[in-house]
This record gives sequence, structure tokens and C-alpha cells, in this order.
Amino acid sequence: MITKMKKHRLFIALPVMHEFAQLSGFLRSMNNQIYTDFELVVCVNQYDIWWKDSAKREICEDNQKSLNLLRKPYSFAVKVIDRSSPDKGWSAKKGGVGHARKTIMDAIASVANDTDIMVSMDADTVYPYDYLSVIADYFRKNPKHLGLSLPYFHKLTEDEGDRLILRYEVYMRYYALNMIRINNPFRFSALGSAMAFPVWAYRKVGGLTPVQSGEDFYFLQKLVKNGSIGYAAPTVAYPSSRFSDRVNFGTGPALIKGRTGNWDSYPFFPAKLFNKVGKTFDLFPQLFEGNLPTPMDEFLKETFKTEQIWEPLRNNYKDRTNFVKACINKVDGLRILQFLKKYNSANGKKLLPLTEFIREYSPFAMAEKELYELNQKGFEQSDMEILTRLREMLFQWESTLRAEKG
Repeated sequence: MITKMKKHRLFIALPVMHEFAQLSGFLRSMNNQIYTDFELVVCVNQYDIWWKDSAKREICEDNQKSLNLLRKPYSFAVKVIDRSSPDKGWSAKKGGVGHARKTIMDAIASVANDTDIMVSMDADTVYPYDYLSVIADYFRKNPKHLGLSLPYFHKLTEDEGDRLILRYEVYMRYYALNMIRINNPFRFSALGSAMAFPVWAYRKVGGLTPVQSGEDFYFLQKLVKNGSIGYAAPTVAYPSSRFSDRVNFGTGPALIKGRTGNWDSYPFFPAKLFNKVGKTFDLFPQLFEGNLPTPMDEFLKETFKTEQIWEPLRNNYKDRTNFVKACINKVDGLRILQFLKKYNSANGKKLLPLTEFIREYSPFAMAEKELYELNQKGFEQSDMEILTRLREMLFQWESTLRAEKG
């Protein structure tokens, strides 16, 4: 049973499946944290039917080793939720990392104080010794914020996966930089390994929705719709770049697709499409007075199957401030992504939108010959020094903007 505490405390939510090899390193990083007022809550999970599947037997046995490791004594409190032993695993109709995170977070919410903090982590991610301290300090200074999307920087391993993870991370940073540039409220990067939020905020938004994939994205979106979240903190999570098919989209599936040269699910959307999103959001205050054409009208009318996009919101919200909030919630992060995908004409291998974006907007210069090589050779053949320099430049640019905009 999780011990109920009266004072401010951090609860780490850690889903584990087939991660015995990574778990020891994670536990060492927790033991090295300078902030010690925390409890680790772990859900070791799998589908129960896997015990009868010879192809999944390795995962079942690996999970048992993780359970044994977690039940040893540590310098910090550890609560283990066993959803992997025979007759305790997920049923065929529900399961996966989304259900694991929800199971953990619901358990924490059932005993924690409102001001306690949930920290979502992954076992294959490296966390510096100050990680929990920075999070605790952030929410002391920002007690009204509903969440914090923390900085990240994928680990490289000097193998074939490095080019792939660099391609995926550059895609994520390019997307975030454009969303930050247009000052969009849904400008977070959704990583389940790098987010934190107060217990009161978790309760306020009705908890995490256990979708098969993207539970971190949908949860952060719920937080944004209900208030402010933070985007900058002076620490960094270092996720791994392993191939994984445990979810339908995210880092693992992106690398698997990328290995075959298929990046169509992760293209560099032209900056002009983000500009259309920004212009639409800028018009929300004026739309309170009456209909005006917006760059997203065609998409929104088709998506919502109506010619009257804004009229129902004007009828329901009689002041401009709440009307604008309703517009933001209607045209949310998911709708924005759908809009970008619908009107994007470039395939995933085209880097021209990326290099043009750097030329036009970046305060950090890249040599023209490097941009030319990127366009000509792509991530598959460009020099690794160029790719790593590109990633580091985008990371610095993103960090600067997040610190400026909060």
C-alpha cells in the first residue's frame, strides 16, 4: 500500500515491460537523486495470454526478473503493481503502456495530497541527479501550473540507430519550434518519459485516458485545455533510441519504419502551413464579433461536418475570453496535426522544408554547404557530424525559445 503523506511529495510513475536490462540503471539514477522525498510506483505489465505464447515467453520471464529486482530493499520507497504474473496480466481487450500509466497514476491519486507531484518516467531513460530537485523547485515556484513538459535529448549509441533517432528527434524539434514560433498553446513535445504534474491537476482533468498509443500526447493536451503548463526547466531527460513495437506510434515505431526508409508519418511540414494555423488562432478574438474567413476554414468545416464552426461557440460563451478558450479547445493539438497532414504535399524524405526553415528563421547559422548536403543526401547519407550539429543547434534554439516563452 502506498503511504499517504501530508507534506509535499513526489511520486514517480514507472511502467515496465521487458526492461530488466535497463531497470538496474534506472534504479541507480533514482538512488543518486539529490531530492529524496519521493516514492517510486511501478507497474510491471503484459497481456496475460502471453504466458501461453512461446514467442512472448521471453517477455514474461523478463518481467518476473524485474519484479524480483523491484522487491529488494532500496533507500527510497517502492510500490510494485504486478500486472504480469500468471492471471494478473491485462485482458485481450485492454492493456499496454497507456493502461499501465493510468493504473499507476490512479493508484497515486487515490492516496496522495493535492500538492504532491506525479513524475512520469521510463526505465530506458537516463535522468541526471538533479532531475527530481528541478521538478520540485519548478512547482514550488509555479503552484498554479497544471503540468511541465521537460526537455529531452535522445542518447546515441554509435550504431545504425543513430541516424534514425537523429532524424526522428529533428522532426520533433522542427514541429515544436514551429509551434513555439506561432505561439501556439499546444507547443509541447509529448514524451511519457519527460512530464510532471501536480496531483490536483490530474484529478481536475479526469486522469489519464488509457489509449493504445499517444496517452502522453492526449494527457498533455487535456492539461493545456484546462490551464497553463510549463515548457522549460534546467534539466534534461535522456531517452533511449531502441527499436520497439509496443505502441502504434512514437519513438520505437518511428525507428522501425525509418529503418526501411519510410518517414511518411513524420514529414517536415512546410512552415507556411504552420503560419496558416497561427493566423487562424490570431483571428479567434475577432471571431467573437462575427464570422471571418480563416486559413483553416475548409478543413474545419469538413472535419466537423458543418458550415457553422464558430456560431455555436458564440452562443455558448458570452464573453470574449471564454470564447477564445473554446476556440482553442476546438482547434486542438490533434486537429492541428490532422490539418498539417491533410495539406502537406511533401513525403517524409524531403528535407527542403527543414532547410528553408533554418535559413529563414534560425538565429543559429549553419553553413550553406551543410544545408546543401542535407538536401542532396538526406539523413541516410549525410555526414554524421552534420546531423549531430543540426540536432544540437535545434536543441539550443528550442531551449532558448522555451525559456523565453515559459
